Amino acid sequence: MDDPRVIDLTPRSPEQLASLRRLTLIIYILYGASWFVAVTALIAIIVNYVKREDAAGTLYESHFTWQIRTFWWSLLWALLGVATIWFGVGALILLAAAVWSLYRLVKGVLYWNDRKPMPV
Repeated sequence: MDDPRVIDLTPRSPEQLASLRRLTLIIYILYGASWFVAVTALIAIIVNYVKREDAAGTLYESHFTWQIRTFWWSLLWALLGVATIWFGVGALILLAAAVWSLYRLVKGVLYWNDRKPMPV
């Protein structure tokens, strides 16, 4: 494949799928740890983008998309919450963003555990 825009959809070996499954869980753990150590979210999003092509065509592709969207929307809502904290609504935005991101983290892990793709 010389064209970088072409996604490789060749079947994965059981070892490759097991590796993607472990990696997907590690990324969920990194996002969970970011509640206590924020830098782990940056590590997770970098790994998501670096390994995204490897997950193409597997059920883990939807988990990577779910994780990436969760990261960017959480960041957007957190920034909006911080920016509006002085207007009295920022705390509510931050609380809603925290609940939403926790919901997405738990839902992702549950789907991962059941070996189901995420509904993206």
